[in-house]
Amino acid sequence: MKISQQHFAFLLAALSAIGPFAIDTYLPAFPEMAQQLGTSALQIQQTLTFYLIPFGFMMLWHGTLSDALGRRRIILAGLLLFVLASLLCAFATRIEMLWLGRALQGMSSGVGMVVGRAMVRDVLHGAHAQRLMAKVAILFAIAPAVSPIVGGYLLRFYDWRGIFIFLALFTGLLLAACLAWLPETLAVEKRQSLHPLKLLQAYQDMLSHGLFNRLALASAFTFNAFFIYVVAAPVFLIRHLGLTPQSFAVMFVPQVIGMMIGSFFSGKLAGRLTHRRTIVISYAIMAVAASLNLVINLTLPPSLPWSILPLPIFACGMSLSMPNMQLLVLDLFPERRGLTSSTMSAISTLIGALSTALLVPLLWDSTLGLSLGMAGFLVLGVTSFALTRTSDEAHAGA
Repeated sequence: MKISQQHFAFLLAALSAIGPFAIDTYLPAFPEMAQQLGTSALQIQQTLTFYLIPFGFMMLWHGTLSDALGRRRIILAGLLLFVLASLLCAFATRIEMLWLGRALQGMSSGVGMVVGRAMVRDVLHGAHAQRLMAKVAILFAIAPAVSPIVGGYLLRFYDWRGIFIFLALFTGLLLAACLAWLPETLAVEKRQSLHPLKLLQAYQDMLSHGLFNRLALASAFTFNAFFIYVVAAPVFLIRHLGLTPQSFAVMFVPQVIGMMIGSFFSGKLAGRLTHRRTIVISYAIMAVAASLNLVINLTLPPSLPWSILPLPIFACGMSLSMPNMQLLVLDLFPERRGLTSSTMSAISTLIGALSTALLVPLLWDSTLGLSLGMAGFLVLGVTSFALTRTSDEAHAGA
């Protein structure tokens, strides 16, 4: 590589952070956006759905295209599209224009996360790959905490359009950094064909692979148990806890600390415990957090610090599991890591989009509803992971 491993990790983390920034930064502006655009709170909430559906669809293609055309080229194209989409959002005068800009942002914002994950496995293996992914996760964890804080403080000096200008500037600087320093990690001789029949066969092989499906679903359900609180943050913090848009740090900073701790220990345990053993420990931590969340919301009214307390504990367990889960999946199809990363991310995003559109609005009327949602998705995640052992044994005996 042309840059050090430390700088490579920082660059990959920044690329992965575009997604959280695109979701979290504008959450504090929801009320102002509805007022200025003359639309309803529901239509503003739907900007998340317009973002997540193309985000999920393109997850199927970012990695696949990078398998054929190279990692660097696809990342640069995605960053350029995101800059243009952010400017469209900034100058939107109608909700329909904002929906279009958010859809274009969704098409491009996942490229760094998906392709970056494949880049790690292109250059490193085993415990070394887990340690680098843990470093990326530690740096990446800062984004969910910083982004709503940045959005809240931008609203003190600018209207909601300033948030999208900020996103365009941030991504533009990242595009310049990638042009200067991001290496190409996939050799030409290792690239795959984009022939439709070969792609169809590759997707069919992957989606019919029992172990892949169970691991991908375990990862998706586990992340969504955390993600419902991110989506519901404006209602959870402003309506239920009585906070201001500038106070979103009360939830997001503890969560990011939990994520950084989990990612740190994931790196420390690399090479000492198996991936599966580490994931089992992480699920035990998340079970404690989800149970505590239920007990608090059954016995206490919404209040600080109790309503927030379980969230960083859950985030810690989730971040401990994710590098291990991702490496287990990527190693199933080493010749098509981009497509594997794409498909795994698409499954997670599809579940997140459906949850955002259909389930979260039903849960956010009470803090108990949100805690039940977290517990329910965690149960689904644990069940999916528990079934991987059966699938693994069947695969080994075949």
